[in-house]
Amino acid sequence: MENLNNIEKPVNSSGQIDLLVSPPFYEDDYTIIYNMDCLTGMIALRPFDVIVTDPPYGIGADKMTLGNGKNKIYRGEQQWDNARPHRVYFELLRYVSRHQIIFGGNYFSDILGETRGMIVWDKGTGDNDFADGELAWTNYDKVLKIYKQSWVGANAKDRFSKRQHPTQKPVELITNILEDYTTPADLVCDPFMGSGTTLVAAKSLGRKAVGFEIDYKYCTIAAERLKAVQTRLIF
Repeated sequence: MENLNNIEKPVNSSGQIDLLVSPPFYEDDYTIIYNMDCLTGMIALRPFDVIVTDPPYGIGADKMTLGNGKNKIYRGEQQWDNARPHRVYFELLRYVSRHQIIFGGNYFSDILGETRGMIVWDKGTGDNDFADGELAWTNYDKVLKIYKQSWVGANAKDRFSKRQHPTQKPVELITNILEDYTTPADLVCDPFMGSGTTLVAAKSLGRKAVGFEIDYKYCTIAAERLKAVQTRLIF
């Protein structure tokens, strides 16, 4: 997308940035949530230091069943994973940020390309119908890193909340990743925010973060989670 290099931040007659975004859905000293598609918002609010996100993989996970072929793995909403985001989203992710950590990276290899800095999440699922882990693509020039964090059965909850989104990640997992791959001065962004785990983890570490989520319900859930976060003070 060569034309991305020609994008300038919109400025009004008073010299202020005219943000092409709606007012924040939620805001505190560390985090901001926007209830909107991330494309316009990422352009208007750039640059970010690190994007940490988990976009839809387009594998039809909302229709997947367990070994019996009857019980759905993910209950509730339908068609939330019927297609992966258009290529332009990934081009923008790389344009508006220095670093990216994108879960499901193996489903976007044709767009993202090769990396030596892959992250592996070992989910400790054991011998069942679930995958043993997930992969996150990064553009960091680092060796592959493995994080072990159980997230099945009774463990599918954390100290902040139970699982409230079909593909919600554990706060502890994202917290550990942010500790290893970001600094306290970094501005973090999650353009596919879901129930807000990236923002919860960032706020708990005292990092500032911006999230975009098109579904009003999940913005509400994320806002309630953020209100309960105790920020770790670093001196």
